[in-house]
Amino acid sequence: MSFPNPQKSGSPSARAQKIAFDNFEVDLRSGELRKSGTRVRLQAQPFQLLALLLENAGEVVGREEICAELWPGDTFVDFEHSLPAAVNKIREALGDAAGDPRYVETLPKRGYRFIGKIKAEAPLVMTPAESPPALGLVATPGVAATRAGDWRLGLAALAAVVAVALVWAWVYRKSATSGASVHVPLAAVPFTAYPGLQTAPSLSPDGSRIVFAWDPEANNAQAGASGEPSANPPSFASGKRQYDLYVKAIGSETLLRLTNHPSDWISSTWSPDGTQIAFHRLAPDDNGIYVVPALGGPERKLVTTHTPYEVAAPINWSPDGKWLAYADTENGQPGDRAFLLNMATLETHEFPHDPACRHEGLLTFSHSGNELLILCVISTVNFDYLVTDVEGKSRRLLARIHEFPSLALWSGDDQSVIVAVNTPMGSQFVQIRVADGQVHRLTDIGGDWPTLSHDGQKLAYSVSDYHFKICRKDLQNLKAPAVEMYPSSRPQDAAQFSPDGRHVAFDSARSGRWSVWLGDSDGRNIVQISQSASAGFPQWSPDSRKIVFESDEADGSLALYTADISDRVVHKLKINNIRNANLPYWSHDGKWIYFLGYEKNGHQLYRCPAEGGDATLLLASLEITEPIESSDGRTLYYPSRYSDASLMMLALDRPGAAPQAVPGMPKLSEQSQWVVAKEGIYFTSQDRPRAVCFYDFATRQAHEVFTAENDLHEGMSLSPDGRYLLYSQINESGASIMLVNDFH
Repeated sequence: MSFPNPQKSGSPSARAQKIAFDNFEVDLRSGELRKSGTRVRLQAQPFQLLALLLENAGEVVGREEICAELWPGDTFVDFEHSLPAAVNKIREALGDAAGDPRYVETLPKRGYRFIGKIKAEAPLVMTPAESPPALGLVATPGVAATRAGDWRLGLAALAAVVAVALVWAWVYRKSATSGASVHVPLAAVPFTAYPGLQTAPSLSPDGSRIVFAWDPEANNAQAGASGEPSANPPSFASGKRQYDLYVKAIGSETLLRLTNHPSDWISSTWSPDGTQIAFHRLAPDDNGIYVVPALGGPERKLVTTHTPYEVAAPINWSPDGKWLAYADTENGQPGDRAFLLNMATLETHEFPHDPACRHEGLLTFSHSGNELLILCVISTVNFDYLVTDVEGKSRRLLARIHEFPSLALWSGDDQSVIVAVNTPMGSQFVQIRVADGQVHRLTDIGGDWPTLSHDGQKLAYSVSDYHFKICRKDLQNLKAPAVEMYPSSRPQDAAQFSPDGRHVAFDSARSGRWSVWLGDSDGRNIVQISQSASAGFPQWSPDSRKIVFESDEADGSLALYTADISDRVVHKLKINNIRNANLPYWSHDGKWIYFLGYEKNGHQLYRCPAEGGDATLLLASLEITEPIESSDGRTLYYPSRYSDASLMMLALDRPGAAPQAVPGMPKLSEQSQWVVAKEGIYFTSQDRPRAVCFYDFATRQAHEVFTAENDLHEGMSLSPDGRYLLYSQINESGASIMLVNDFH
């Protein structure tokens, strides 16, 4: 549809980048809605609809027009459900009501209209670095005087021009000599705004098309869009992802579907000539790397892989088209390794491995083809980015970064490396200069899975919008719906009952950063425990008086802190021989605190006195996570890895005993979604991530207890009387792809 004339009364200027009404501001460039300066969460599609209504403020926007703009003819959604759902999300974000609207009015069977009062756009004022001399015009009394004054007026004008020129020349020379430059903010615009999750984009070599993974059913797993039982296969209700591969040209809404095999994850890369797309499919029945024509056609499998998670799934095609770089496990053993696939012979070659690296991956060719970037994971808090020759004979460290990455890539001129990292404040891009390893953080934009056109002018990336909440399920009344605890517009998880059942400690971002909070078990009297740095994963002392949790340090390391809930004063737990420590757990007798350390390659399981001191090594493993001691103190349980993990048990009363898998227990869906009870273990299953199951110690059998409404997130806790189960659940999830057209 075409927007109305920008001079129309009541409509914002078509050139406006920001539209304000009441105490709201809509930034069309960044795709953000703010209220009194604070960002309000609004997913991409409702935001696009709000922008459309604002551009046509005061006018009725018909349902057909909205459908054509937001859901092109080749996009298949249930329009009758999706449109009211998008309007409801807008009203929720604005605090509006359908019955008594202040902003969005519904006109039955016609469409919608924005009825709020838009503030006038402020004029754009450019101020020079230094004010030039004022130019005064003087009246000329007569012809003779005029001619005499002409040269004075001309000289004054010339002087003013010269002054301005000198000012700008001084500013330019000042910035050039100091190395400073005028910062031009990067502007990102939505490339996709479809239902569900769009992620892992890859730009074509000429920058004209983007291939990406799309799971359109991410929020419709239990019911169809109309509310009726879904016609989709049962795997949707299980919570498993259902990605397929799509390609779309920039500036067009025509979608081309390339695959028809719903998968847990898909990463892709273009051939250098842009005619083919290789992709790495993660699926229980068919893990491997494939190639498909960029214009559609049959897919062809190149190699079978055992890659277990999406962070190891990215692939990269060499500039000469001869090699494909990817990561995989070695013979199915823990620890990712880098590989090169010969595209002519389909032979795989393991890239030379550095034993100091717990994992290696993100192997990426420079545009010149002369060098490779490789990620060396020393520990979960130390990530080394190195440049190596194509044979892997020489490695040079660029930088060590402490945040967890999703992807790394070369800039268009090979002068820098761009890394997407996860920080306590969200996803960010880090730029590392190849010449000297200098690290610079990009503050204008941020997201995951970045991709660049070959000329470096276009950048695309994925932006996720997840909201998860804490739920309480009554195990004695399974038919009753779960109750949301400590409601907040910000995400919350990792809730833990105190042993006396009176309190709950949990993680929350309600203060703007992740912090540890405390509340009564009935949902009242919420107070903040951690105050400064990002903190989380609280656990209780057996007497219910103290909490131990992990927190970020200024140097990027992780440390443990304790707090007495009576005064909420936080103290650092002094561990003499360990620098990095996280995921603590108190022993049943209160004498010890178990935790994970990262002093060497992989994870080490330690325990130290509860008051601090020297830590004792109990077990070293590449993948050990989240230790929990049994109530009698005889057994320590822990998952064998982060996802799709076996639950292991270590006999503490038999020194030197080897860890064993819990007999007959299915694999876990995620490392933190389990809790030990007296008679067994509550957990979520690998096969059905939304199903909360119970493993019985006596029978060594597991059965399903209930199915959650949506995907589960971190944390699970059982009340002391065994009646209530706390867990976190993803309330809404969405991901879309953003595009920067003039990346610099």
